[in-house]
Amino acid sequence: MPEMPEVEALRAFLTDHLVGREIVRVLPVAISVLKTYDPPLTALEGRTVTAVARHGKFLDIDAGGSHLVTHLARAGWLQWKDRLPDGVPRPGKGPLALRVALATGEGFDLTEAGTQKRLAVYVTEDPLTVPGIARLGPDPLAADFDEERLAGLLAGERRQIKGALRDQSLIAGIGNAYSDEILHAARMSPFKIASNLTKEEVHGLHVALLATLTEAVDRSRGVAAGRLKAEKKSGLRVHGRTGEPCPVCGDTIREVSFADSSLQYCPTCQTGGKPLADRRMSRLLK
Repeated sequence: MPEMPEVEALRAFLTDHLVGREIVRVLPVAISVLKTYDPPLTALEGRTVTAVARHGKFLDIDAGGSHLVTHLARAGWLQWKDRLPDGVPRPGKGPLALRVALATGEGFDLTEAGTQKRLAVYVTEDPLTVPGIARLGPDPLAADFDEERLAGLLAGERRQIKGALRDQSLIAGIGNAYSDEILHAARMSPFKIASNLTKEEVHGLHVALLATLTEAVDRSRGVAAGRLKAEKKSGLRVHGRTGEPCPVCGDTIREVSFADSSLQYCPTCQTGGKPLADRRMSRLLK
């Protein structure tokens, strides 16, 4: 799933490639991707892109006051085309969901792999009317996201820190992968209760959060849209690396599986050498 660093890189890429250019066609291929009907997609046509913004994991293309907002969800992606194919794309079983064509002949496709279609597109005059944006918590790379603010957010959270970090209404933009990376850098168990963190632990988590996300954004800066997924994977230390040695201590990275996701962690770095209970695996072994 694209998370804040990748979406921020896409924002920068699209700022360079879209701002000042005219949108001539917006072609829906998978109708289910469109979550609004008023204004229509045609409201964007003939308008010039004036800015590209990011709200958490949402991309916001501003075409003179009409906004094309998209959330790429788990399996969505943006594919830039220096020259779009001729003709109108036909609906089908392929991954193409929406095409945006510019007067220059360039443009981009929004695609979504797999069978679970969660990619979402909105056309609106106010991005805050998009429900997912309206409920977003603070951006962790904002200037005012200091240690005191993080402590305040976690103070009443009686859930595990892994889940708290992934909650978009608490902190915007962090998903499954970077929450694993942040907790590994902070040397903290993903099962630790958020409100039980000491002042020193909050400090360590804040440092790890800023460092991990800043490094990921810096690493992605200037990378072409088509290479961002590979760049993200290459920079991850624990997420998606079950069975590999921890790059810090050499212990074997372990996994805890859930119904629709999993987390990875290092026992030596994060849990005092003790493996975390994997209830799903325990049931399979019975």
